[in-house]
Order: sequence, then structure tokens, then C-alpha cells
Amino acid sequence: MPKIPFSKVSCSGSELKYIKEVLKSGWLTTAGKTQEFEKLFAQKIGVKYACAVNSCTAALHLGLEALNVKVGDKVFVPAMTFTASAEVIRYLHADPVILDVDYDTRILTPEILEKAIIKHPDVKVLIIVHFGGHPADMLGDNGILKVCKKNGIRIVEDAAHAFPTRIGNQMIGSVGDVTCFSFYANKTITTGEGGMLTTNNEDIYKRVKVMRLHGINRDIWDRFTSDKPSWEYDVVAPGYKYNMPDLNAAIGLAQLEDSDKFHMGRLRAVNFYRSGLQGIDGIDLPVCTIPLEDHAWHLFPIVLTPEANIERNTFIERMAQIGIGTSVHYKPLYLMSYYKERYDLKAIDFPNSERIWKGTVSLPLFPFMDTDDLSFICSSIKTILKEAKLNVTSV
Repeated sequence: MPKIPFSKVSCSGSELKYIKEVLKSGWLTTAGKTQEFEKLFAQKIGVKYACAVNSCTAALHLGLEALNVKVGDKVFVPAMTFTASAEVIRYLHADPVILDVDYDTRILTPEILEKAIIKHPDVKVLIIVHFGGHPADMLGDNGILKVCKKNGIRIVEDAAHAFPTRIGNQMIGSVGDVTCFSFYANKTITTGEGGMLTTNNEDIYKRVKVMRLHGINRDIWDRFTSDKPSWEYDVVAPGYKYNMPDLNAAIGLAQLEDSDKFHMGRLRAVNFYRSGLQGIDGIDLPVCTIPLEDHAWHLFPIVLTPEANIERNTFIERMAQIGIGTSVHYKPLYLMSYYKERYDLKAIDFPNSERIWKGTVSLPLFPFMDTDDLSFICSSIKTILKEAKLNVTSV
């Protein structure tokens, strides 16, 4: 019986070579490899500045801080996202205003945002999540950028899923005020643990670079390589410990070199799924409103509809029994005890998110998936749904 994991890391490039170079250098923390990773990532995205950190959560926190989010401020955030998108708002003692999303893409739309602004005119910042690797509707006369600019709202893009995602002739990461990427182990490229903040704003970049390492005004590698005394520095703000070590950056450099291959491998699996699962009664496939190749395809989430005649959790159990790993993205924020109780949130106010949540299942998706495995996954889904229909009929 095949054992197909939900996610599988590919490290068949120069990872070991670059790690050995770091080990031989004797300098394991933030140094030359991290700077090289930042430079090459910025070039890949087409953005002026990139700042490597130890997680996307750290990047989100630094981004909000750089945009001067303060105690009591309000920040829009979509319901369908990982908790990090909201918890960083609370780090600064600001308050998340949680919004519903579009059913097809699971993303906050300009229309939903405009209605929310009318109801909450005092919101200062938007965290927009490019869910699964599909970009939000950022550009154009009616896009999110224009809506936010008109209403004086700054934007932090949560692009944890969105490398490499393209929108029009731009890469996500070069569009809004601040963009935050994740390099967690299951992401489209990984550093084991890590993240990146990108921006075209020099002031934001300078602030983030200082705040990522204790508010010290001189980078430790700059101090080490400078002809000035290495101990001499100043603390200009109460910063954080968010820097990325060179050991992680070494992995990231190798992953970045192979990122196009990884993307093509994921796209191949997506095309297989789209062909093999198209038109099945009881399944809504993820909707893609852009060219397929412009989507990062971090996730391939389906939604089981009532016509499937099987509950989501039962479906996941059946898939596990036959050796297929799955996941759920996500249990929405309004159902999490902390946010539900603190902000008195009710599911009825999030109809699209609730509809997604009740049926959502993310299928295995990683580079270089075996065709036989993809066929087995598709045929297993059809068998499970067929059995569910027969069970209902027999009752």
C-alpha cells in the first residue's frame, strides 16, 4: 500500500555544499550567506530590498512595527489564514478586524474590503493573504492597492504561500508596502525555519534591519568585517531577535537555485489533479483566475460539498487508511477560542469562510510527485465518494 505524504521536502541541489562552506567558515550566524540570499531573492522578486528573518511571523511583526502600528490601532485580516497573520497584530497590542473571504479563491476581495471600510473607517492597516499561492486582486482601477490608497490604509502582504507568484508583470513581493514570505519546511522553498521581508521603501527596510536584531544600529557581520572596533555599536530601539543564521541561508540559496524546477514540478501535479478530478460531483476544485503558471501552487485545496455525502473528517480518515496524507487550511480565526471570545465572533458573520471550512481538504502537493501516486490519489478520491453515495442510497 503506497504511503504518500502531504508534503515532502526536496533537497537534492547544493544544500550540503553550501552548509559545509558555512561550517568551514567558522561563522554560523547571520553573515555573508544571509546577505547573498537576500540579494538574490530581491533580484528574483524584482524588489529593491530584502531582509532575511527567522520566520514569516517575524517578518509580519516587523512589517507592522515599521508601519507604526500602535496600541489600540485596528488591522484588517482575513478569517481564512494561519494564526500568525492575526497574532502579530496582538504583539503590538492592536486589534484584528477579521473579515470574510471569497469562496472560490479564499482571498479577501476589493468588494469585501470596501464594505468593511465603511463599517470600520478607523482601520489603519490591511494584512492581505495570498492564499495557497494565488494572488489577491491587487492591481487595476478597482484593485486592493487603489482601495487602500483612497482610504489611507497601509498594506502588509502575507505571502507565506506565494513564492513564486506573479500578478500582471510583477512578482508578489514587489507590489505593496511590505511583503512577508515563509521558508518553513513545507513551503515552496525552505530554509528549515525562516522568512523574508521585501519592500521598495528604504525607510521601512532600514527600520526592519535594525529591529530584527535587538535594535542595534550595526549588523553583526558588518561589525566583524569592518576596520572599526567590532564591539562598538549603539542600541537605537528595543528590537527583537529575528535574524536568520547563515546555516539556514545556505539551504535557502540552494533552494532558490532550484525554485523554477520546484515550481514546474508542482504545476505538473496541479494539472494532473485538475484533469483527474474535474467534474466530480461533490468536489469544488480551487479556482484560478490567473494563468496557471503565475500561481505558486503551495496548496491544492478542494472543498467537499453536501453532494459528496461524506463529512470532511471522515474523508480525511479514509484517505489516511489507504496511505494518503492530507491537511486542512484552515480552521478559520473566528472559531479559535482566543479570537472568538475576545472579539465576540460568530460564524454566521463569515458565510463563505464557514462554507469553506466545513468541507476543505488540502491534497498532497510537492515537487516531483510520482504519476502513479497522483493517479492513486485521484482514483482513491473517486472510490471514497462512490462508496459514500452507495452508503446513502442503501440507507
